[in-house]
Amino acid sequence: METGNKVTLTVETTVHAPVEKVWEYWTEPQHITKWSFASDDWHAPNAENDLRVGGKFFTRMEAKDGSFGFDFGGVYDDVRINEFISYTIGDGRKVAITFISQESDTKVIEAFEAETTNPIEMQRAGFQAILDNFKKYSEISKEN
Repeated sequence: METGNKVTLTVETTVHAPVEKVWEYWTEPQHITKWSFASDDWHAPNAENDLRVGGKFFTRMEAKDGSFGFDFGGVYDDVRINEFISYTIGDGRKVAITFISQESDTKVIEAFEAETTNPIEMQRAGFQAILDNFKKYSEISKEN
């Protein structure tokens, strides 16, 4: 059984796109599959998203060479369109994402409870890499 206090880590970025577009890219499966991985040797071949309180989401993340993969999913606890999402991952950890409109930009702040298997900095780096990939995708695709 796990003991001690849970550690919450935070990553953030500013996307040079309006909050409505950022929200769309964050929440729609056809976009999630284009950014939800930490490095170019990975991909997300499938994503499903029922964006409502009590709704479930699922993203399949895999190494492109087929050597490893895992399912990332959970259940939404709170959804405020263009502002905030919180959910509980399958293992019980909590995640909260805040979207802050800043004129034509959007600040995205993601706070997540760390797991106990991997080092804290590795987890922070992984979440930040995915968030950086999201920023890159959103800014390249913002004209579409």
